[in-house]
Amino acid sequence: MIKELVRKNRSYRGYDENCRISRETLVELVDCARLCPSSVNKQPLKYYIAWEKEQVDLIQSMTRWARALPELDLPHPGKRPTAFIVICQDTSMDENLNRYQKDVGIVAQTMLLSAVEQGLGGCMIGNFTAGEVQKKLQLEEKIRPLLIVALGKPAEEITLVDVPEDGNTNYYRDEKDHHYVPKRSLEEELLN
Repeated sequence: MIKELVRKNRSYRGYDENCRISRETLVELVDCARLCPSSVNKQPLKYYIAWEKEQVDLIQSMTRWARALPELDLPHPGKRPTAFIVICQDTSMDENLNRYQKDVGIVAQTMLLSAVEQGLGGCMIGNFTAGEVQKKLQLEEKIRPLLIVALGKPAEEITLVDVPEDGNTNYYRDEKDHHYVPKRSLEEELLN
């Protein structure tokens, strides 16, 4: 079952904007994330949740998507996420922003797998300006945004394909806007 959730957990860049995500759903995703392991069990991560359209639009305006496809405006207008979770670090607990990067990845993946289990999907977004997000969300100085997780009901097709012989791992879209993600083979990944 976990492998199937992992297969379905893609970086979605197109959503059904008619499917709104509730505060309760976001709280449940954070509740799963807070149970994850944390470096030295410090638990310095905090979560800003956005489900109301005004806040979602504000966060969307501060994100930049699909760096490998700069010619496209993704997500397309009308296919934007309907919720966000901003993963932050409380620097009053620890000022070292690098120490907990693995924790950020663990909690983000946990939230996304939980979302997939509920028929939702998302995308981790690291392409934003933390100071701008902190200021516009009116976060305290000690709260530093580290990663933004977009969420919604997926409204696009994503297919995993083998990495071509030239080794290019860049994702791409065809003329029908179908998204393809090259993956290396298991044999290529194993060291022994």
